[in-house]
Amino acid sequence: MIPDSAALPLKENPWHRTIRPIAAAAIHGIASQKDTLIAIDATNGYLLQIDPKSDNTTILNANHLPYFLGVTGLALWEDTLWCTQENGVFFCPNAINGISTTDLTPQSFVTLPYPANGVAVWESTVYVTSQKAGYILVFSRETGQEITRFYAPGVGVENITVKGEELWVSDSIEQTVYCLDRATGEIKFSVLTPFECPTGLAFYTDPQTGKDILYVAYAGEEPYLRDNPNADPNYELQYRDRTFIHPLYFYYNEAEHYALSNGYLMEISYVEELSPLDEVDLENVEWRIALPSETHRQKIRKIEAVGLPFTEEIQDGQRVAVFKFNSLKTGDRHIFGWKALIEVWSIKYRLTPRDAEKLPDLPPELRSKYLTDDDDLAMDTDIILNAAKEAIGSETNMLRKIFKIRNYVYDRLSYGIKPYIDPPDVALERGVGSCGEYLGVLLALARLNGIACRTVGRYKCPPHPELMNLPLQPDFNHVWMEFYLPGFGWLPMESNPDDVVEKGPYPSRFFMGLAWYHAEMGKGITFESLMSHGERVNKQSVSIGELSLNHVRFTILEELAPSS
Repeated sequence: MIPDSAALPLKENPWHRTIRPIAAAAIHGIASQKDTLIAIDATNGYLLQIDPKSDNTTILNANHLPYFLGVTGLALWEDTLWCTQENGVFFCPNAINGISTTDLTPQSFVTLPYPANGVAVWESTVYVTSQKAGYILVFSRETGQEITRFYAPGVGVENITVKGEELWVSDSIEQTVYCLDRATGEIKFSVLTPFECPTGLAFYTDPQTGKDILYVAYAGEEPYLRDNPNADPNYELQYRDRTFIHPLYFYYNEAEHYALSNGYLMEISYVEELSPLDEVDLENVEWRIALPSETHRQKIRKIEAVGLPFTEEIQDGQRVAVFKFNSLKTGDRHIFGWKALIEVWSIKYRLTPRDAEKLPDLPPELRSKYLTDDDDLAMDTDIILNAAKEAIGSETNMLRKIFKIRNYVYDRLSYGIKPYIDPPDVALERGVGSCGEYLGVLLALARLNGIACRTVGRYKCPPHPELMNLPLQPDFNHVWMEFYLPGFGWLPMESNPDDVVEKGPYPSRFFMGLAWYHAEMGKGITFESLMSHGERVNKQSVSIGELSLNHVRFTILEELAPSS
């Protein structure tokens, strides 16, 4: 799949690039044919032949456009083209011969009671995805009769392709590609996509290496500023179609139950600009800032000081930069912080409730640290105690319990931002919370149910990997959580449902998974704190937010492929 190396740069191979087909509005299905890609543009009805090296694009169905409007799935088997449109699955026999397209009049194969989204063909078998049905339907190519059906792996619109004994499924909401056993439909592993809204996928043989490249298509809208001479001011916010095809790189570590996908070499800087708003007079000060963590998905190449030097300490296994000042007074001005060069990848763990049966006991040191109320979690209040019981019901399996707690909290909170964080009982009663308030409720309910968990953060890079070598600044900080599964270790979970419609069904892409843009810093410890004369400075008396302005910057330098 991926050659051996720590992290593989991709600049030198012309096939490892973003493909932007000319005139395409929304690609919803791709297939490979010799040294080209075949794609369907659902908006225009174009059946496109694309050179992945140059973006050169040809319309193959110039005389059959109406037949292909709204087509979402596409497959090639021998000389037959297959597609899905509304509730139907269609085929065009003898349609593809080299690059000639003699007759592209679709013939009906089967009609479903629900919309058909994606199609794949392998020998005598046809696989059809349907979000509304919630299944991958398996048909006989000869008779059109349904043979069996598999549960759809995600909650969104899915497209599908076949590779040997595997089914590969992309899901638009989950932002995930799943690898399934073709015989049983069971998930072998899954990987997160680097971009949102994947709409099609196909394997293509790299002419240079002879190895397969998994291309994934994406389609959606992007905001942009339009120059309008008649407006005042002259710029207005508009949206336009955005569609492209990009390689999905992955590495599956079966022994440790996780898969990595597209990564980036990134520079992150966190810098404080000392500029007190109120009177301050502190002596013998230590200003402590957590540093990036080393994990399965995040590797540190280099860390250096910005502005002022720091010493480094280890706190609960986490690296912390310590800046020392003889005094901090109202008129003082300093710039200080750190800059790190790191590799980050998307990660997705694959564990099932069966793996969580008969778990060993939680280690005593984790029990004393991560099952207690150590951060104003309101774990002794009636509303939190009742919620902890209601969330899990009679469930005893730890993995199912944490999943039910997640959905319970997602159901009862709507996302909203405030300048401060309320304790979990207040947030739960109000029904609205920021990521920090979602996290507080999750921590409280999980710990009351015997699940060790901790806070992780602190920022997400703006998710625009195409904007390389440009400084990107996040609008907000962000926190999520990790829960501990005895026998396996710490597993990530997003604190809130992100950009998904409320009340579910909720995608599971960030249940035991993180996207490349999550930057992990200071797990289970305070991200930033002040010490004076060896004692923690009370934030009610001196707040870091009133002492300084923070400057957070991400710069994406290049794309990387994960490897063993």
